[in-house]
Amino acid sequence: MRRHIANGTITLTHGDITCAVTQAIVTAANAALCGGGGVDGAVHAAAGPGLLEALRGFGSCPTGDAVITDAFELLPQGVRHIIHAVGPIWHDGTQGEEALLRTAYERSVELAEQHDLASIALPSISTGIYGFPIARAAPIAIDTCAAFLRRRPAHLHFIEFFLFDELTARSFSEALEAAADPA
Repeated sequence: MRRHIANGTITLTHGDITCAVTQAIVTAANAALCGGGGVDGAVHAAAGPGLLEALRGFGSCPTGDAVITDAFELLPQGVRHIIHAVGPIWHDGTQGEEALLRTAYERSVELAEQHDLASIALPSISTGIYGFPIARAAPIAIDTCAAFLRRRPAHLHFIEFFLFDELTARSFSEALEAAADPA
């Protein structure tokens, strides 16, 4: 699914984010920036050992924030950077999880813009092992990225979400339909 938002585009893809043809890949990182499972594990495996070494220079990253590194072994496919976004662990919805998830997405697109990137690939942050309910996470992700595009950024115009399963894809599709600009 693809929708135009202001002067940009948000696309939903069912697939492997490490195969994205984009200038930056966002990974759902942990606060220690030490690699992990799921999307983060796949991105680390694809980027190679230089990625973990580069992350050591940051130490850690607070929940709701993000850091950017080179793409290492993903560079030959055109990926210039990897953005490591730290989403919240879901507790019960009363610990500021929604605001933290929103800022993780905001920081990701802001970093892409600051590095003059035109395209970015994002996962569904915090909805795997961190347990954030997908029905609540999808509208936050889509609305945050749509709001960013409506501010008319100078560089970033193509945002693609790579979604792992049908439930996630359906939730993101519904959120994107609700957020799209009228034709």
